[in-house]
Amino acid sequence: MKDFCVIGTGISGATIANIISKKYSLDVYDKARGVGGRSSNKKFDKNGTFDHGVQYISPKSLPFKRFVNNLITKKILKKWQGKHIFLKTDKKENKKHIKIIGYKGNNSISKYLLENINCTFNSELIKISNKDKVWELDFSDGTKKFYKSLILTCPFPQLKNLTKKYINHQFIKQKVKMDANITVMFVTKKTGSNISSYFFSDPILGWAAYENSKKRFKSNYDLWTLQSTYKWANKVIDKNKINKINNAKILVKKFFELTNLKKNKIFHIQNHGWRYSSNSKPLNIKSYWNNNLRLGVCADWFVGSRLESGWLSAKDLSVKINK
Repeated sequence: MKDFCVIGTGISGATIANIISKKYSLDVYDKARGVGGRSSNKKFDKNGTFDHGVQYISPKSLPFKRFVNNLITKKILKKWQGKHIFLKTDKKENKKHIKIIGYKGNNSISKYLLENINCTFNSELIKISNKDKVWELDFSDGTKKFYKSLILTCPFPQLKNLTKKYINHQFIKQKVKMDANITVMFVTKKTGSNISSYFFSDPILGWAAYENSKKRFKSNYDLWTLQSTYKWANKVIDKNKINKINNAKILVKKFFELTNLKKNKIFHIQNHGWRYSSNSKPLNIKSYWNNNLRLGVCADWFVGSRLESGWLSAKDLSVKINK
């Protein structure tokens, strides 16, 4: 029986797994088809890809800046060059606000951290139980796994449902509201653009990224990623599965209206709804660890809404485990 099981391959899961793997045996599971969590990268064809979750990294804390700079040196990350147009009139753009992206996708950090760690995908955890200091894990495909210790990195509502018998800490009793986000990926005829991204002042459309500008691939098409505002997504997320096409059309229409770009034939369009995208209000702790149960939790929503928040939470949990 291995020492640890980590659920999730996003920045929190990848970071904590990488740290504890230097001392303990472990496995990592994710319900998705690949690495990255909310920093996932989706393929369009053999070359073209979309960052349909986290759009870029802009480090704030000194430890995370050092971590990011190290990965830039190793060509895991790079600066996203080009014109980034700031159209949000109610805020002022910070000219020092750099944008860092993955060399091959924004899941590059997770891929790097999990490179030598056993990961199993398409495995959704649906139930946990602790018997005689052993964690029994039930997955949606009917399999059961057993581990000495368990670390969860899932969104707050899912965590609360899974751990209601085992976590009595004050943080689990708080009202954590996680905002939704709707991401649309679409492909048009190649015309080229001298703009890398747009940040809009609009109640529906918040962001647009020109994927070709990231210089990861060469394509005969223009690939764009659009992300809604949280406010709009929170209103429509419950019915997004049945309204995928209509919601996608709304965001695409907004995009062409706000940018004044010529609308060309759309060859591909896809809507991905993130029900639990982020939490903008930090909690009073950065992570949770119960040494008696050998149960830990780390996630970005402890610290804030940024990818960096997940990294900081995982680093905090690693200190608690190794005490």
